Amino acid sequence: MRLLRTIAAETVKILTLPGVWAGVLASVLGTVAITALNATQAVAALDEGEADLFGPISVFETAFAAAPLGTIGAIVVGVLAVSSEYTPNSPDAGGSRQITSTLVTSPGRVRLVLAKLTAVVAITVLTAAVAFPSCLGIAQLLLGEVAPEAVPVEQAMWRIVGTTVYWTLTALLAFGITLITRSGTLPLIILILNSSVVSISLLLTNLTPLAHWLPDMAGRNLFGFDAELVLPGGLDAVPGGLVMAAWAVAAVGAGTIVFTRRDA
Repeated sequence: MRLLRTIAAETVKILTLPGVWAGVLASVLGTVAITALNATQAVAALDEGEADLFGPISVFETAFAAAPLGTIGAIVVGVLAVSSEYTPNSPDAGGSRQITSTLVTSPGRVRLVLAKLTAVVAITVLTAAVAFPSCLGIAQLLLGEVAPEAVPVEQAMWRIVGTTVYWTLTALLAFGITLITRSGTLPLIILILNSSVVSISLLLTNLTPLAHWLPDMAGRNLFGFDAELVLPGGLDAVPGGLVMAAWAVAAVGAGTIVFTRRDA
């Protein structure tokens, strides 16, 4: 019962953070916006007889092309769930940090980590549960019956599950790293840049095949994109997902050890 109360309290606390809502909205609205753009371009390509140049066109593929963008929101949620505890309050409020009050009300540090982890996972999964149907709805509305290719329902469901797992594991990696650093600045900059602008892991694959075992590269096939659309080599979806999960467990485990052994 104590753990459940802590989970409820931490979930409410995380949901009061404006940055968390910004991350969630970035995942949902960002993927919807890209889906709308993709669908508009797909319709134009079909009308002009240039579908082959556009790539596989279907309601699902058009909606799902934006799936990797959702990792940004997952990173923000994972980082802020921890870093918000260490952000000083305004001088008018004494300049103290939230972590002091949190440990007074929830002195069990391992239980506190578990509660935050549960909240982060729940928020990330719910974000995916809103984002994917919204993207599919927009794609269906704009494409209608003009898309010539269909993705089997079972395959589509597995890809949605795989992507939700990828988002969740990314959030846990961000969570674990921030437990170690306390500050959210460095994890946010590095993880978001690596996920959206310049993938350091991708660049490293040009130097060594071992880079395919880095967490983001290992789990990339969880998205289930066609082979010609992704970097060749690396791990298949299931073993890659397990490797990514191992990284997440290691990050959270190391972060928990540091959190329980150092002063607040």
